Amino acid sequence: MNDYYAILGVDRNASAEEIKRAYRKLALRYHPDKNPGDKAAEEKFKQINEAYAVLSDPEKRAHYDRYGTATPGGGAGGSNFGDIFDLFEQVFGFRSPGSGAGRAPRGEDLEATVEMELVEVLHGAEKELVYERLVPCADCQGQGGRRQTCRACGGRGVVEQIQRTFFGNMVAQASCGVCRGRGYTLAETCPTCKGQGRVRRQEHLRVHLPAGIDENQLLRVSGMGNLGPGGAGDLFVRPRIRPHPHLQRDGANLIYELRLGLAQAALGAKVTVPGLEGDLELSIPPGTREGEVFELENQGLPLPGSPRRGKLQVVTRLEVPQNLPPRARDLLRQYAQEMGEEVAPEGFWEKVKRVFRG
Repeated sequence: MNDYYAILGVDRNASAEEIKRAYRKLALRYHPDKNPGDKAAEEKFKQINEAYAVLSDPEKRAHYDRYGTATPGGGAGGSNFGDIFDLFEQVFGFRSPGSGAGRAPRGEDLEATVEMELVEVLHGAEKELVYERLVPCADCQGQGGRRQTCRACGGRGVVEQIQRTFFGNMVAQASCGVCRGRGYTLAETCPTCKGQGRVRRQEHLRVHLPAGIDENQLLRVSGMGNLGPGGAGDLFVRPRIRPHPHLQRDGANLIYELRLGLAQAALGAKVTVPGLEGDLELSIPPGTREGEVFELENQGLPLPGSPRRGKLQVVTRLEVPQNLPPRARDLLRQYAQEMGEEVAPEGFWEKVKRVFRG
């Protein structure tokens, strides 16, 4: 008795999707048209189809698992021809009858960019978008000109092809090469659209950008792409968020770099920091160091799927004064002496500069 699981290379607990993937991989490998004259491959192909016909059917699989046969009569039963037709499409590159050959194509999808400020991300915004898309030509009503039935396909848009397979001759359908699947040719061409049936037109569209949106998100507006014989494509809107003068974005959090003087860092201070909805007060404790982070809850951008917002993260940056007035310099020298810090003597750097100037 054949071990159908071993034939497909799956274990007995394999899911239906795993069995299907294994079958397709093996069937493509051992198909007779890919192995002409190879009797071993032909036999293997038969075993693969027999195994899949059983394991893809829940009732047959249950009977096989329990009794070792697919049906009470011991046979494997019929094959799943829907999957075999899918396989033929992958192997031969054409579609089987009823698979959609000759179906009129829809129009192309488009992408457009809309700009917004960071503060608009907080509450969402309505924006007017101006872009161009292809619409039916008004002069020929989208016909492209005067049409006539394609003689090659009789207006069906598809032609039949006979393909010899291991199972015998199969009739498949393919798009007509003369009319490209449209079912007609043009006896006269429209001068406005040059026979395309479409012209370019500027569109004005208002779009809603939801709160919390980021630049990696695309908003889909159904049916606002280019128009084609099978309908309109879609428009995908990508937001571009302008840089904020003070705040940087990190997901739902905002980052602000706070510059502190030496005295503020050492003694502590009350400062104001910019937020999206106005200035915020922040207390800096004594002894604050470079790079410390203070977090203000619920002052960032909306968190996905939550009524709450992210944080405003304030990162400290210590500023060392470059040009001190004389009294401030004297006070710093007194501080250094009190703390036991060694500093350059008075006038040291002036002497160094004179040496280099010559």
